[in-house]
Amino acid sequence: MDKRKLALVFSWNNHQTHPQENRTATNRHVGESDENVDRGNWSSKTDYLLSVIGYAVGLGNVWRFPYLAYKNGGGAFLIPYVVMLMFAGMPLFFLECSFGQFASSGPVAVWKAVPILQGVGITMVLMSTLVTIYYNCIIAYSLYYLFASFRSPLPWADCFSWWGADETCSRTPKDPLCNLTLGDGYFEIVNTTWLHGNNETCPNGSEIHLPHQGPSEQYWDKVVLDRSSSIDETGEIVWYLALCLLLAWLIVGAALSKGIKSSGKVVYFTATFPYVVLTILLIRGLTLEGAYKGIEFYIGSQSDFSKLTDAEVWKDAATQIFYSISVAFGGLTTLSSYNKFHNNCYEDTIIGCVVNCATSVFAGFAVFSILGHMAHVQDKPVSEVAKSGFGLAFIAYPEALAQLPGAPFWSILFFFMLLSLGLDSQFASVETITTSLQDRFPALQRTKQNYLAGVTCLLLFLFGLVYVTQAGIYWLNLIDHFCAGWGLLITGGLEFLGISWIYGVNRFIKDIEMMIGERNWLFWLWWKTCWIFISPCLLAAILIWSLATFARPTYGTVEYPVWAIVIGWCMIISCIMWIPIVATVKIIQAKGATLCQRIAAACTSTPDWGPYLEQHRGERYKNQTYPKQKFNNVKLPNINQVMSNL
Repeated sequence: MDKRKLALVFSWNNHQTHPQENRTATNRHVGESDENVDRGNWSSKTDYLLSVIGYAVGLGNVWRFPYLAYKNGGGAFLIPYVVMLMFAGMPLFFLECSFGQFASSGPVAVWKAVPILQGVGITMVLMSTLVTIYYNCIIAYSLYYLFASFRSPLPWADCFSWWGADETCSRTPKDPLCNLTLGDGYFEIVNTTWLHGNNETCPNGSEIHLPHQGPSEQYWDKVVLDRSSSIDETGEIVWYLALCLLLAWLIVGAALSKGIKSSGKVVYFTATFPYVVLTILLIRGLTLEGAYKGIEFYIGSQSDFSKLTDAEVWKDAATQIFYSISVAFGGLTTLSSYNKFHNNCYEDTIIGCVVNCATSVFAGFAVFSILGHMAHVQDKPVSEVAKSGFGLAFIAYPEALAQLPGAPFWSILFFFMLLSLGLDSQFASVETITTSLQDRFPALQRTKQNYLAGVTCLLLFLFGLVYVTQAGIYWLNLIDHFCAGWGLLITGGLEFLGISWIYGVNRFIKDIEMMIGERNWLFWLWWKTCWIFISPCLLAAILIWSLATFARPTYGTVEYPVWAIVIGWCMIISCIMWIPIVATVKIIQAKGATLCQRIAAACTSTPDWGPYLEQHRGERYKNQTYPKQKFNNVKLPNINQVMSNL
């Protein structure tokens, strides 16, 4: 058969299967250069890379990694960190990017490859939804601090009465009182000054230590959060946090109004600005007195290589890598699904992982140089000022910034950086939700993108109002403890097992080679070993270890009641329960005389699985990689005869 006749055959089939592909792209969110006129593609490779980097590089790189490094041996911690990157992080990163790009589908639709595991995709979307709701509340906190930073002096610079500082507020700890017993059996409460003036000493056990809160800590509790005493006391909605939350969702909605065409441009700023700020803060920090103490405490001479024998250190390294590069949330699959088919996803994996981990290390220097100065000024060990999470971002670091000359300027920079770090991660998370809906309801891919983004952001804003009540921080901490942990380990492990063991690792490699070109066996040896054995075993070990060492969550000194712990477990169960439910439904719906036959049928790829565009499906036939199948219930005309004549 001549080439012209062959082209007509495939053209006819393409028109019958995806008639939209032969029309002019009426979707105003699709560019003229897009090869996929239904879903659209990234405007450029840079848009995609910055989106991936922005999604992976988040708040955890700044507020968690430095703390883990000093806690687990300083510079020695980099060894397990890099090892876990190689064995756990990069293999799953490469797998998700390749998987989404090959099928041009989101985290749910992509599991047509292994229908029995389609519940994994649903679990990813549900976990992304829960995390997205509370993550924007953290962005709202950053917005509030950003606006407050325009005051001079900074509100948390001292115990100012105008914002309600009470008698427990003090920049330095108050001297203890003494319960001094007198000779006639009476006692008297005296202060340290009286003791020194009368040459008295306080007997052991008689000291009375007064409650004490630094101004930044009390400002966080009393002003920003207006925090109640426990999760049992919901209180009222904190109106100014609700307004900040609304503004955060308006920013996200505006950035996603045109899908990846608009968010891909916004990340040019949100993904790069944090590096500018980190560099400025590092330069400023290194010029401060006492900065060397912080750097030394971070990765300097206090590096403790004996920590490498501690299993807890390796667990911390693995979990930090796993969460830091944002795998198993479905976001990487979503972002890569908008790539052109022959994009080099292997190159993207190397760039994304290296930049992410280098950012964590770099951020540690910027953080600890300034914390070292803070420790020097207060004459404290660095360990007493170093904190993680909310304690670092909204208490320790703001207090350190308040002690710098020109404090408002540095504070504005810092919180604008936190805002940027949060927003680009949020863009990809919301895109994961909307892409899954578009895959399920294809009509939404076209003219209703604006409405879909708007309605999604509105609903998530309403769900997030519970986090801006007076008990909101307790709920936020509870959901983060349960939903951003075990669920990710489970879905990540099932991704490895589903692709490597059920779909077939060699078949998956052929899919990737269709996109990036053939590689030799030595190139694939490492990835196959990780996908088949090392990575799933590692995730299983971390999961078992995490469950075995489970500790009830707390917020500061506040413990959660039993009912709150039950709700936490119910939330994680409500996410992962779809994995066995969907698997059961698929087995019941499958054809077969016996249970084994039904299971085998449920594990077999659906007829419409494969590249989204027919021109790429034709490559599958040409390479003789797969048996001939039907796509979208339309049979290819005389395809066997066509292939025999090639």
